[in-house]
Amino acid sequence: MLSADALRTYRTQFDRDGYTIVRGLFSLAEIADYVAHFMELRRQGAHEGDFAGVPIQGDDDHTPDPLQQYPRMIHMHRWDGRSLRWMLDERINTVMQALLDKSPYAVQTMLYFKPPGARGQALHQDQYYLRVQPGTCMAAWLALDDCDEANGCMQVVPGSQNLPLLCTVPADTTQSFTDMMVPVPSDMRVEPVIMRAGDVFFFNGQVIHGSFPNTSTNRFRRSLIGHYIVGDAEKVAKYYHPVLRMDGSEVNLGVSKSGGACGVWVDREGRTVVEMRDPKAPVAVADGDDPPLIA
Repeated sequence: MLSADALRTYRTQFDRDGYTIVRGLFSLAEIADYVAHFMELRRQGAHEGDFAGVPIQGDDDHTPDPLQQYPRMIHMHRWDGRSLRWMLDERINTVMQALLDKSPYAVQTMLYFKPPGARGQALHQDQYYLRVQPGTCMAAWLALDDCDEANGCMQVVPGSQNLPLLCTVPADTTQSFTDMMVPVPSDMRVEPVIMRAGDVFFFNGQVIHGSFPNTSTNRFRRSLIGHYIVGDAEKVAKYYHPVLRMDGSEVNLGVSKSGGACGVWVDREGRTVVEMRDPKAPVAVADGDDPPLIA
């Protein structure tokens, strides 16, 4: 049971940095059960929505990619009862309510296996893909393994929740299994998110985050992720429908469209600031039937 004082502490950090970590929210026994469950699902073969990543640019030798054997699973809650129960878990709802002042809506689950040698994910903002209107999205990122820099822990930019959506640029696909990223100026720090199995990393949809490759030789960095949207939202991109309340009932929201202005970093009188511009191209499939590459 999370105390009122603890929840206020999480809220203080969330308001300041755009994220907070609730340590040990899930027990090690629960974690072991989740790991066994999802590894068995992976052993059973392909599932709808599996994504092993974009090709490695310039890799004419077709270097073996560990993500081909362990692709990301997505929207498991639509066909797996255990994933649905986790997404709607009352502990997650309790923390979300403390952070948002209102119960959220649930829209997505993902499972990242990230085996040894796997690429990371370039820095990005989840809201760029979910397109929640009004407001933004939220993530609950459960560590199923201890996470550090060696096995490719999350990286986050504190305070970036106050930024608008940023225009994307091409990512280095030798390091990232996705091919787009948002640039970060040198005066903004990118920090590792060190976690133990059972910890949950809650973060705002504007927050810039990603991860580096898993450079360990024998350690997975598995994570179970839920995406949520603020409880007064009216629209979200089509890919994230149906939308669920935290009691599992369905809520009817509109479909938001891609496009619109995004931010670029410019130097103005010696300061790096964001300037809003029209993007060169719309966000790919953010409001279509196919999944976006990120988020």
